[in-house]
Amino acid sequence: MARILVVDDDPAIRSVMRRVLALDGHDIQEAATGKEALALFRADPVDLVVTDLYMPDMDGLEFTRHLAEEYVGTKIVAMSGGAVQQPSDALAVASQLGAIATLIKPFSIAELRGVVSRALGNPEAS
Repeated sequence: MARILVVDDDPAIRSVMRRVLALDGHDIQEAATGKEALALFRADPVDLVVTDLYMPDMDGLEFTRHLAEEYVGTKIVAMSGGAVQQPSDALAVASQLGAIATLIKPFSIAELRGVVSRALGNPEAS
């Protein structure tokens, strides 16, 4: 299956995503910040990145921008539950920066699996 980097400052979210996606056969790496994730990706690029947008250090929008500029064609899924603004606003910006798909938190396991499958090239995924 695919190598996926999950980026979120909430360890509980990373843990759930890691377990679900690993059960689907994916190899999962984790990072708590955009800065950490960028270093991991630069050292060993993955097939797909799933990143939160609101994180300390380097937020997901800046991380997405760096990936899209440095690694053209990188598959990025942005996720957000919002903070100060509506999550859809931040997710729209992430899409403009290079995210190919988005998830609004909270999302279901089925939504996560569907978005990841479609991002990896399976258009039949629900």
